[in-house]
Amino acid sequence: MIKLFVGLGNPGPGYAASRHNAGFWWIDALAHELGTPLLPERSCHGLLARTTVHGQNVWLLEPQTFMNLSGRSVAALARFFKILPAEILVVHDELGIAPGQVKLKRGGGHAGHNGLRDIHAQLGVPDYWRLRLGIGHPGVRSEVTDWVLKKPSADQRRLIEEAIAHSIRAYPALLAGEMDKASLLIHTTQPPRPKPPRPVQLP
Repeated sequence: MIKLFVGLGNPGPGYAASRHNAGFWWIDALAHELGTPLLPERSCHGLLARTTVHGQNVWLLEPQTFMNLSGRSVAALARFFKILPAEILVVHDELGIAPGQVKLKRGGGHAGHNGLRDIHAQLGVPDYWRLRLGIGHPGVRSEVTDWVLKKPSADQRRLIEEAIAHSIRAYPALLAGEMDKASLLIHTTQPPRPKPPRPVQLP
């Protein structure tokens, strides 16, 4: 089950609306859903909320260390509360997925994402869950840095927010450790079409 929800981004108003902060947007939405405020917590170098859902302790974290040092914040909290990597969900922006799409996975490489790279290093293993929020790709590798640090267009922001609202609905399954159910809820963006009725066989 997921005990620690982490959103990646950069602190400060200058970055608040940038694509790289999509993880923060997701955590903000979950904090609103759970009715718990995020407050500064020096011990984990981040904004933190702690609440209880169905008798289970849940932590929401937005590292304030800047993206490249995200692992410092995540590892400090995980060590103190003895939260295992498999009980951590990291929500982050994903260049390889179009805006409006979101994917859930466990483990794997960091694919050049500096926030994930540092979390890998600080936890010592890649065996944590990731929720990948699509922000699209500029099409040219040399433009990636500017792309992630700039605001998305109004249409792209709307698509990202719709993906956040869609995936937030899976949080009860994530808390319960029902990861297959959570994956189905997150990856199914449209309801399945009803099967056509079977033809009536005449006697």
